[in-house]
Amino acid sequence: MKRNVTFLLVLIFMLTSVSFACAQEQGERPSGEIKAPVSMEEATTQVPQAVPDEAKDAEMTLTLEECVKLGLQQNPSIIAARKNLLAAESDVKRQRGAFGAPVKTTYGYTHNGDQPTLGGVNTDYQDKWAFTVNVSQPIFKGFELLSKYQKTKLQRASTEASLYNAELTLISNIQTSFLTLLQGRMEVKSKQDSVARLQSQLDVIKAFYQVGLRPRVDVLQAEVELATAEQNLLIAKNTVDSRSARLNTLLNLPIEKVVDYSGELTYLPFSMTLDQCIAKADKGRPDLKIARKSVEIAEEDVTIAESGYYPDVTADFNYSSAGGDPSVSTNKYNDHNDPDTWNVGANLNWEVFSWGQTYYDARRAEDNVKKIKAEFDNTRLEASYEIKDQLLSLKAAADRIGVGRKSVEAGREGYRMAMARYQAQVSTNNEVLDAQSRLSDSEAQLIQALSDYQVALAKLYVAMGDMNPSLQTN
Repeated sequence: MKRNVTFLLVLIFMLTSVSFACAQEQGERPSGEIKAPVSMEEATTQVPQAVPDEAKDAEMTLTLEECVKLGLQQNPSIIAARKNLLAAESDVKRQRGAFGAPVKTTYGYTHNGDQPTLGGVNTDYQDKWAFTVNVSQPIFKGFELLSKYQKTKLQRASTEASLYNAELTLISNIQTSFLTLLQGRMEVKSKQDSVARLQSQLDVIKAFYQVGLRPRVDVLQAEVELATAEQNLLIAKNTVDSRSARLNTLLNLPIEKVVDYSGELTYLPFSMTLDQCIAKADKGRPDLKIARKSVEIAEEDVTIAESGYYPDVTADFNYSSAGGDPSVSTNKYNDHNDPDTWNVGANLNWEVFSWGQTYYDARRAEDNVKKIKAEFDNTRLEASYEIKDQLLSLKAAADRIGVGRKSVEAGREGYRMAMARYQAQVSTNNEVLDAQSRLSDSEAQLIQALSDYQVALAKLYVAMGDMNPSLQTN
């Protein structure tokens, strides 16, 4: 009699649960009403946006844009690239100095083994001190000086483009790390929800088992599924910690510093066409700028090599003072005891024949120009492909967001119905676990699609050579 009463109470509970579930479904979906499709912007509401546990204890809070700005200020690779640019500017100034006249001086002492004489008369000091000055102004060096100066200016422009390229690379790394961190947090929240659903399912199964309505194997199966979900949750949390440490490294922050990286994975519409993206990249990509400068530098090398065909013309001024004491103030062997002599003149130095060295050096430089031009063409082709590839990735991720949103909706409805059927004793535990697994998979796919979309968007801006710290598309 007592067993019958217990069974009757359980039966009444199940019927009440089924009635409540049906009433709730009718309340959610009135007769004849079709739910409007959710827009892309609303797709992120289909998956849980995670609130990090460390937000309470965070020493600082950073958005994506703030992370990029901080990284550009503090990352050692950017600091090194800026110093390299300063070195290139100094090289331009150094080469500019070659247009001026170098001033050379010498000061020395000479001891002759014998007293210099001529016909028994002393003609110079046995111990002699001398001081000389030479000023040589280059007048024409076959365009070598001008070409070298132009080359250093081009190298400075190339170094400046290299700095911009390093900044874009860092921005890409920071944005990718930031977005994958947000993805990891959302996955943690999704897995926490999965653990909560499996725990609730386990509680229901235990309640049925205690009254003899379910076998022990259902309890064991639910416990295994719950343990697996808890392990997956631990792995997801560890991944989040690793990505936070990576982001700290890129920002040159202490690796253990607790930072609240604040943001959400959202859909950001992008409207530029392929031709517009390629045109923008042709103007803004730093590697294309570097390639263009490399061609111009190689052309200057041709001029430098051909300068060997021309003579060197210089204007020279020489001054010397010699005497018998360190002050070289007097010289008794000169007229009027004057130790000073000077002269000015012009000199032409022309290497008429060098056995083909100049000719083949010029040929080598010309061939190098052709090689670098071919490399430049290849760089442009690779840039166009990279942009096309990122646009395709962006479109594919956008389509996956829409599909993933519908999958999450269906998964949640399927799990709700499976639980109601199980509580009504018209389905098995496997059906509930399968519904839970499908829901978790659909949430993971939507989270991955959202992350892939924004990562592709970030890489697309970098491929166009465009700095966009906040990834705003308007």
